[in-house]
Formats: sequence, C-alpha cells, structure tokens
Amino acid sequence: MSFLLCGKFRLPLDRPLVMGIVNVTPDSFSDGGMHASPSAALEHALSLIEEGADMLDIGGESTRPDASPVTVEQELRRVLPLVEALRGGSIPLSVDTSKPEVMRQAIAAGASLINDVNALRAPGALAAVAASGVGACLMHRRGDPRTMQLAPRYDDVAAEVGTFLGARLAAALDAGISRDRLLVDPGFGFAKNLQHNVELLRHLDRFEALGVPILAGLSRKSMLGAITGREVGERLPASIAVAVLAVLKGAKVVRVHDVGATKDALKIVSAIEGSE
Repeated sequence: MSFLLCGKFRLPLDRPLVMGIVNVTPDSFSDGGMHASPSAALEHALSLIEEGADMLDIGGESTRPDASPVTVEQELRRVLPLVEALRGGSIPLSVDTSKPEVMRQAIAAGASLINDVNALRAPGALAAVAASGVGACLMHRRGDPRTMQLAPRYDDVAAEVGTFLGARLAAALDAGISRDRLLVDPGFGFAKNLQHNVELLRHLDRFEALGVPILAGLSRKSMLGAITGREVGERLPASIAVAVLAVLKGAKVVRVHDVGATKDALKIVSAIEGSE
C-alpha cells in the first residue's frame, strides 16, 4: 500500500481521499464571502470534518479567472487564524497558496500540506517546503488569473500538462522534497477551455506514469456549467459525477465543496469495485 506523507500524517492511499474546500475569501467563484469571517470559516471547516473530510484545503486568495491578487499580509490575516484554530486535529490542513512567506508562516502555524497552483515556481517556494516535512501539490497553470483564460491553446493538452508536471516534480525532488510527499494536479479550469478540460479528464490516468498521487479539483467548476447549463449553486450532481469519474481514472485525492455527498458516492464506487 502506498502512502502520502504530510508532516506528522501518513495517509494511506488504498481508497480515494476527499479534500474539503474552505475559502476564506470574499471573491471565490462558488462561495465568495460565505466563509470570509474567522468564525464562519471555522464553522464551515468543522462541518466538513463532521462530514468526513480526509483533509481540508484553506485558501486566502481566490485563483478564479479575473481574480485580483492580494498581499502577503492580507492572505496571512485570512489563513493563519483558521490554521491555528484547527491545528492539532485528526486530519491534515492544507494551505492553498503560491507565496513562499505564506507557506512558511502557515507551516509554522500547523499546516501539513502546501497546495500551490503555481507548482512551487515562485523564488523560495521549493525551499520553503523542502525545509519542512510537509507535503506539496504541484498544479499546472499558464499565466495568472487575469490572463489564463484568454484563448488557451495546446497541441496535445494531456501530453503538455504531463511534461510540465514531470519537470516540476523533478525540480521538487532536486530540492530535497521526497516523492512520498508530492502530488500533482492537472489544473482543471486553469488556462484550459471546455475541450481541454474534457480531454484531461478523459486521459487522467496518463498522469499515473509520473509516479505520485493525482489530485483532481473539478467541484462546481465552469466546465460543469457549460455542459449542464446549471449555475454554480446547482452543480452538485455534476460535481459528484466528475469526482467519481476522476477516481475511476486514477485520482487518489478529490478536492470538493460537498464532502458528505462525495464520500457517499465514492463508498458506492468502492463497494462495487471490490475495494471494501
């Protein structure tokens, strides 16, 4: 059995893990402002834990298309109180950030995983993770939130994303981050149009060749709205469907808003597939 190491946590990967999303932001695409206050964020995080989240992903800066950047100070003010309130619990805390200073302070506060949409490319990011025992998720993206959806083009999206992730894995390994602390995320919705996203999901199992667990984040995303015609708040069935498809295609971690419903769906999959 393989494991994912995140600080003091050793997570078995014999079943898919469900990562619950906690956006401490006023402008996230699906729940902007709903959990922006420390008390609301904590209440939401505890509810996701109650629903059975295997880990939480705490974000203090929206990375949706057209989102405006925030300062290090703003991001720390949003993220650190929640990490400090939840540290010492039974599941690992991930912090969704691309800023090395936020990484360092979040790790010191109790974070066990860094989830970076920039794949640890910022100067000092690799060192910040390597100096700790935390895990890291490396995601594919081109450009930034203000430019990434301006006519993205690929000749072979799965091959090009795989090449990028392979290079970032090599950089992380060279920096001293062990393979059992690493995940990859193809970055659904980040510098990709609908067809790119569909192709990535269809060929998600190709990324297993990279030799680390795959994280898939598809919950409530615009591709689901494009396919179903549903608004963000009406995408629960579609979100569950793509979570199940991602797991069947090799994802070991799914990042979702709706933890309980996703856990139930994956229990059915595991029972039918003979994992339980």
